[in-house]
Amino acid sequence: MSTYVIGDVQGCLHAFLELLDRIRFDPDRDHLWLTGDLVNRGEDSIGMLRWCMAHDHAVVAILGNHDLHLLAVAEGFVPPHRKDTIADILGAPDRDVVLDWLRRRPMVHGEGDWLMVHAGLLPEWDAEQALALGGELEDVLRGTGYRAFLRDMYGNEPRRWDEALSGQDRLRLIANAMTRMRFLHPDGGMEFLHKGPPAEAPAGLTPWYNMPGRRSRNTRVLFGHWSALGLMVRPDAVALDTGCLWGGQLSALRLEDDRLFQVPCHARRLPGHHE
Repeated sequence: MSTYVIGDVQGCLHAFLELLDRIRFDPDRDHLWLTGDLVNRGEDSIGMLRWCMAHDHAVVAILGNHDLHLLAVAEGFVPPHRKDTIADILGAPDRDVVLDWLRRRPMVHGEGDWLMVHAGLLPEWDAEQALALGGELEDVLRGTGYRAFLRDMYGNEPRRWDEALSGQDRLRLIANAMTRMRFLHPDGGMEFLHKGPPAEAPAGLTPWYNMPGRRSRNTRVLFGHWSALGLMVRPDAVALDTGCLWGGQLSALRLEDDRLFQVPCHARRLPGHHE
């Protein structure tokens, strides 16, 4: 039995299935973790979701920003972006079943010394607190109040963690940290404009995983979201978004021995447009 973690698929079903062949994935024996952004911008988002649903017993798929965006669009709270490729889901005969499955996915997943999140963790959060905070948002998304959250989900404030936060402010901050964050200001506030590699970041910005005093350093955090960062494997953090959508690679890491598996992808759009 092996556990594989795969970076952002974003609807690139062909590359995903090719990677499964490469690792000889057996859903009756192996486990598969997906770092979020299952959908959008690739060629077959509905096919990706249907595959995950059919193999739900073997798959842990967490929510990314594109997944939350799909849920908000489906409810009519925001229009699709010009470059979205989610029409296949919105027009599918099994749309309601698929979307219901998606909104019940976890925000964060932890086992042993590993913790998986789509974007990152604020420096004040250790693994235990991250799981608890993710659970708060999961309860809302799975409950009757999920539409109210999705309606007011968008926005960059608040940017800093405060245990006293409550209501929509608290939920929005959790969602932004776990699905959108890349850089932090010296005061710990999230910065959302810069999406490029750390070497090109404006002065004063620090990748979330390099923040001094980060309480999750004793946990190996698996994440995606940051295609401009690319592959990064180190004892306290593993980045697995290797830009499949941009003509890079789709990557899988086997947790038992840190062995990396990759397949090439075909670019849909010009390089340099990172999300």
